[in-house]
Amino acid sequence: MLAAVIVLTAWIPVSASEPALKTDADRYVISIAVTGPIGPATAKYVRDTLLAASPQKVEAIILRLDTPGGLATSMREIIADVLASPVPVIGFVAPAGAHAASAGTYILYATHVAAMAPGTNLGAATPVQIGSPPTLPSSEPAKDKDADARSGSETKDAMTAKMTNDAVAFIRSLAELRHRNADWAEAAVREAASLSSQAASEKGVIDLVAQTPEELLTRVNGREVEVLGERRRLATVGLPIRPEEPSWLIRLLATITDPNVAFILMIVGMYGLIFEFSNPGTVAPGVIGAICLVLGLYALNMLPVDYTGLALMLLGLAFLVAEAFNPTVVLGLGGLIAFLLGAMMLIDTDAPEFQLSWTVIGGALVASIGLLSLTLGYVWRARHQPVRTGAPAMLGQSAEVLDWSGNAGHVLTLGERWEARASQPLVPGEHVQIAGIEGLMLEVRRMPDVTMGSEGQP
Repeated sequence: MLAAVIVLTAWIPVSASEPALKTDADRYVISIAVTGPIGPATAKYVRDTLLAASPQKVEAIILRLDTPGGLATSMREIIADVLASPVPVIGFVAPAGAHAASAGTYILYATHVAAMAPGTNLGAATPVQIGSPPTLPSSEPAKDKDADARSGSETKDAMTAKMTNDAVAFIRSLAELRHRNADWAEAAVREAASLSSQAASEKGVIDLVAQTPEELLTRVNGREVEVLGERRRLATVGLPIRPEEPSWLIRLLATITDPNVAFILMIVGMYGLIFEFSNPGTVAPGVIGAICLVLGLYALNMLPVDYTGLALMLLGLAFLVAEAFNPTVVLGLGGLIAFLLGAMMLIDTDAPEFQLSWTVIGGALVASIGLLSLTLGYVWRARHQPVRTGAPAMLGQSAEVLDWSGNAGHVLTLGERWEARASQPLVPGEHVQIAGIEGLMLEVRRMPDVTMGSEGQP
């Protein structure tokens, strides 16, 4: 009887209300690539991918790194998102020849599993001190100068120590969280130490070395990781890998947040609006300029901008425009100097990947000088051309006498009937020359006799 019950129970179908157990075929691994400098677009790309990954379907996320570093703010955003991810994140420096320097080292330390491909390296995580501006020469005694130099050096050393200690504390906390080599992490910050993939594995900086993503999934299978305070065992062997490509919005953001592109957008936007305001109704320059200006301002809002530099740059452009309408030379020179200083100060970061190119600054400066020169040349030629409108343009024009009485009458000139007077009597139909204008009265005289030669002969 008991055997029959067991057999019948085995044949009873599972109720539709009971959830079916998920199989490995329902799960997969997402792969995202962080290549090039780490900036706002990279941070958004990683955040969107981690937020969209469902723990019920995604077993893990492979974060493939090949970066020289980038902005500290974007790096911290990525690390915060990795630490808060409900899906395990596997950091993988790949392919061969790739590196995870500076900010990439911090991110690799933050991942749940750290791996590298053969022929890769990581490290050199020392924060770079921003150079101090040059000081003006002083007439103070040498002793005071030496004291000021020591004071400035001490201030700089204090700032460097502050930045370094903060970076050391941050990377050591990540190393302790993931149970990795914290001493080498500190050396990477203080001494800019670097390691190859094999040496990093031997020193406990990373968890393993793998040639390909497929080999990586095989080797991490069964490994326990801590996700949001809970222990989880990875089951990654044989799972499909789905690359997650950045959206068009992230690609656009990556393009415009390049400081050089943002700088050019600002310049094009300003000059487009200036051209539209000086020539109302052209429409196209205004539309293009407005779009470029909005994109440029949005990009600068995402970047670490020195607002003093931005103000100087805009002030310089305003001076150049004022010079075009009111040539004084002083405004033009002041505008060029303010523009150059503002461009040099615009981006406030120590990451070399996000510095403005001198080629771009020089090109914008040359373009501004060229536009200024063309405008000044046009203004100069316009001021030296004869007057073509208004009362002064009528001087020297011919007129036909319509009627005349004594020394006054009416004449026809340029299709208009005018009151006129002359020092001698004239006759209707005679052609005269306008010699002056007083109010609405023309001063006329007989046309000069040009038919006679120097000897009085025709």
